[in-house]
Amino acid sequence: MTEIVTVTGPELVTYADELAALLVETVEEGASVGFLAPLARDDAAEWWRRRAASVETGGHQVWIAREDGRPAGTIGLARESLPNARHRAEVTKLMVRPSARGRGVGRALLGAVERSAPGQGLSLLVLDTETGSPAEALYRSAGWTECGSVPSYAMDPGGVLKATTFYYKMIGPLAGRASQ
Repeated sequence: MTEIVTVTGPELVTYADELAALLVETVEEGASVGFLAPLARDDAAEWWRRRAASVETGGHQVWIAREDGRPAGTIGLARESLPNARHRAEVTKLMVRPSARGRGVGRALLGAVERSAPGQGLSLLVLDTETGSPAEALYRSAGWTECGSVPSYAMDPGGVLKATTFYYKMIGPLAGRASQ
């Protein structure tokens, strides 16, 4: 059974080594999540530890999907601090352990973020993913709207420049409405 939990900054530090293993495995499998291969596990753990301060101050949130007490996936939400943008946040680092894929873990993590958004005063979520990646099917099936692609936006783990596609989703009372 998969349990989705939100973690605090200190909890994130506690999970850093396990999340580092997840991040390394995800990068090794070719997912474009901001890192190049090979990614050292120590570097990945340090990356997670550095997120803890932002989690504690409310700039970021992190959810973990646990199976048998072990992280099977994770997702983040980066809050916007500018006064005219506090209604939106960016979904970041949706990762699912390769052995847990195809069982709804990614969908459950995405759903947890979407359900939490209205209670935090958020009405717009945005995200980006490598164009043509398997993640695009998840986002489309979950009701996210594609809003464009940028060629050569980011390198994949092998260092090859790839296009990135951007998506958005209106949440809460604004769902189903888009304004220009």
